[in-house]
Amino acid sequence: MKRDTVIGTFTVAALLCVVCSLLVSSAAVGLRPLQVSNRALERKRNILEAAGLASGRDAVAVDEAFRRIETRVVELATGQYVGTETIDPATYDPVAASRNPELSIAIAQEDDVAAIKRREKYALVHLVNNDAGEVEQIVLPVRGMGLWSTLRGFVSIDRDLKTVHGLTFYEHSETPGLGGEVDNPDWKSQWHGKLLFDDRGEIRIEVIKGTVDPGSPESMYQVDGLSGATITSRGVTNLLHYWFGDHGFGLYLGELRKQWGTADGEN
Repeated sequence: MKRDTVIGTFTVAALLCVVCSLLVSSAAVGLRPLQVSNRALERKRNILEAAGLASGRDAVAVDEAFRRIETRVVELATGQYVGTETIDPATYDPVAASRNPELSIAIAQEDDVAAIKRREKYALVHLVNNDAGEVEQIVLPVRGMGLWSTLRGFVSIDRDLKTVHGLTFYEHSETPGLGGEVDNPDWKSQWHGKLLFDDRGEIRIEVIKGTVDPGSPESMYQVDGLSGATITSRGVTNLLHYWFGDHGFGLYLGELRKQWGTADGEN
């Protein structure tokens, strides 16, 4: 039988496509649990990094370090915690929720300084406990537009609820060497000890254009700008102003200040 025909060629091509599709699909399904596990592990690493807790890359070490952290769910509109019967923090996906009209809200243009358009109704917060079981830091998720992409990261604040302990970004597509320097350890180290709010409770933190003057009274609220990345720098400022304002975690922080007994959140 003659095999070198148009029909034979298309038959072989079709069979090859089917076989390749089955192999790719099988691999995707088989690797999905590993991908989910790796994403969860990377998320834990970034939370630990923001809190300044060394963990290394080993999954066992990360899980051990993460035992100090309690993850809870906050309703942003009230600043109150919600129980696991409402939202299970172990399975809740804030990114997916922000795209779900039932689990998110549209942000008015005049309020959307971070240019995220929609905000999830519930957020995960990560309480870092000391050996006595007292909260010493809170790690909060933040996001907002840079130049080319949405920057997603975590900011850890000390118990006084106004001092930055650390900041990290785990996802972005900013230009390498410019806006991509949000990943630079030297730049991220500048955030430690900076103040988010002034004595009146106004949000003051900002990434400035140029270099911070250490002798300026404003230096406690300022971080060096990213060279050649003005829009990314402004985006970092904007996302922090959004998430630490009343439309983000502002009401939650206010609730903690009341619970902890003083205006600045200190015992």
